[in-house]
Amino acid sequence: MSETNSPQETVSPVALRAGDMGQARSLWADAFRRLLRNPGSVTGAVILLLLILIALFAPYVTRYDPIEIVASERLKPPSVQYWLGTDSFGRDIYTRLAYGSRISLRMGIVSVTIAALLGVTSGLLAGFFGGRTDTFIMRLVDITLAFPGILLALVIIAILGPSLFNAMVAVGISAAPTYARVTRGMVLKTKADVFVEAAICIGCRPQRIISRHILPNILGPIVVVATLGVAGAIIAGAALSFLGLGAVPPTPEWGLMLSSGRNYLRAAPWITTFPGLAIMITVLAINLLGDGLRDALDPHMKR
Repeated sequence: MSETNSPQETVSPVALRAGDMGQARSLWADAFRRLLRNPGSVTGAVILLLLILIALFAPYVTRYDPIEIVASERLKPPSVQYWLGTDSFGRDIYTRLAYGSRISLRMGIVSVTIAALLGVTSGLLAGFFGGRTDTFIMRLVDITLAFPGILLALVIIAILGPSLFNAMVAVGISAAPTYARVTRGMVLKTKADVFVEAAICIGCRPQRIISRHILPNILGPIVVVATLGVAGAIIAGAALSFLGLGAVPPTPEWGLMLSSGRNYLRAAPWITTFPGLAIMITVLAINLLGDGLRDALDPHMKR
């Protein structure tokens, strides 16, 4: 009696890999469609896109120098000439907000990049190798999480010295443990899947398993955490600049603008009101987009 192979036995690994890749592309396409159907995420994306355009074309959408002091125009209220008024040095607030959006967005992106590189790498190593590697990395993460993020950032800046770049580094390092814990949890879950166990059994190198089989399957939660992390980084950067540990005068940075206007809350409230609104609207837009991404990338989300 001749033996016949079942359909499962005749499917080649190449075909399985191609099917998995096609399924992954389909999942990302479905997620994008769900994202577009979410009014909140679309609103956040539009606001964020507008902010990015203002940041990129700040010299073309403003009329004044963001740093030049004009003593004769100090503390002017909002008007046709100065849409959002002027500060105590006669500088146009709208112009400074437009240029400041560059710094705030850069703060969020650079800080999250640093946090993701450190945290995701640590989480991948801890979750995949386990044992002493996992214990050592996660104990460091636990110790770091024992400190409030802003306090840890203050300690790092005290070591590195106050500057805008050091503030980005401090915020990034203080946020890295969150990425490490999320990544480790997802790696432990994905590592138990059949395709990862099969790759281990056939002798694939650890770096190949991590880069080809594990990392692509855990990108969704990491993208969501990173998106929401940009909002937190912008707030943290503004707080550090407000305390004089980030951007230095006369840099048009939103937190620094809040700090410079705190002595004029009654005489010229617009100096602090508009930078505060800029921070609030930006963070709200990013959070709306992040919530939409979370819902869109949820595999259990109903279509």
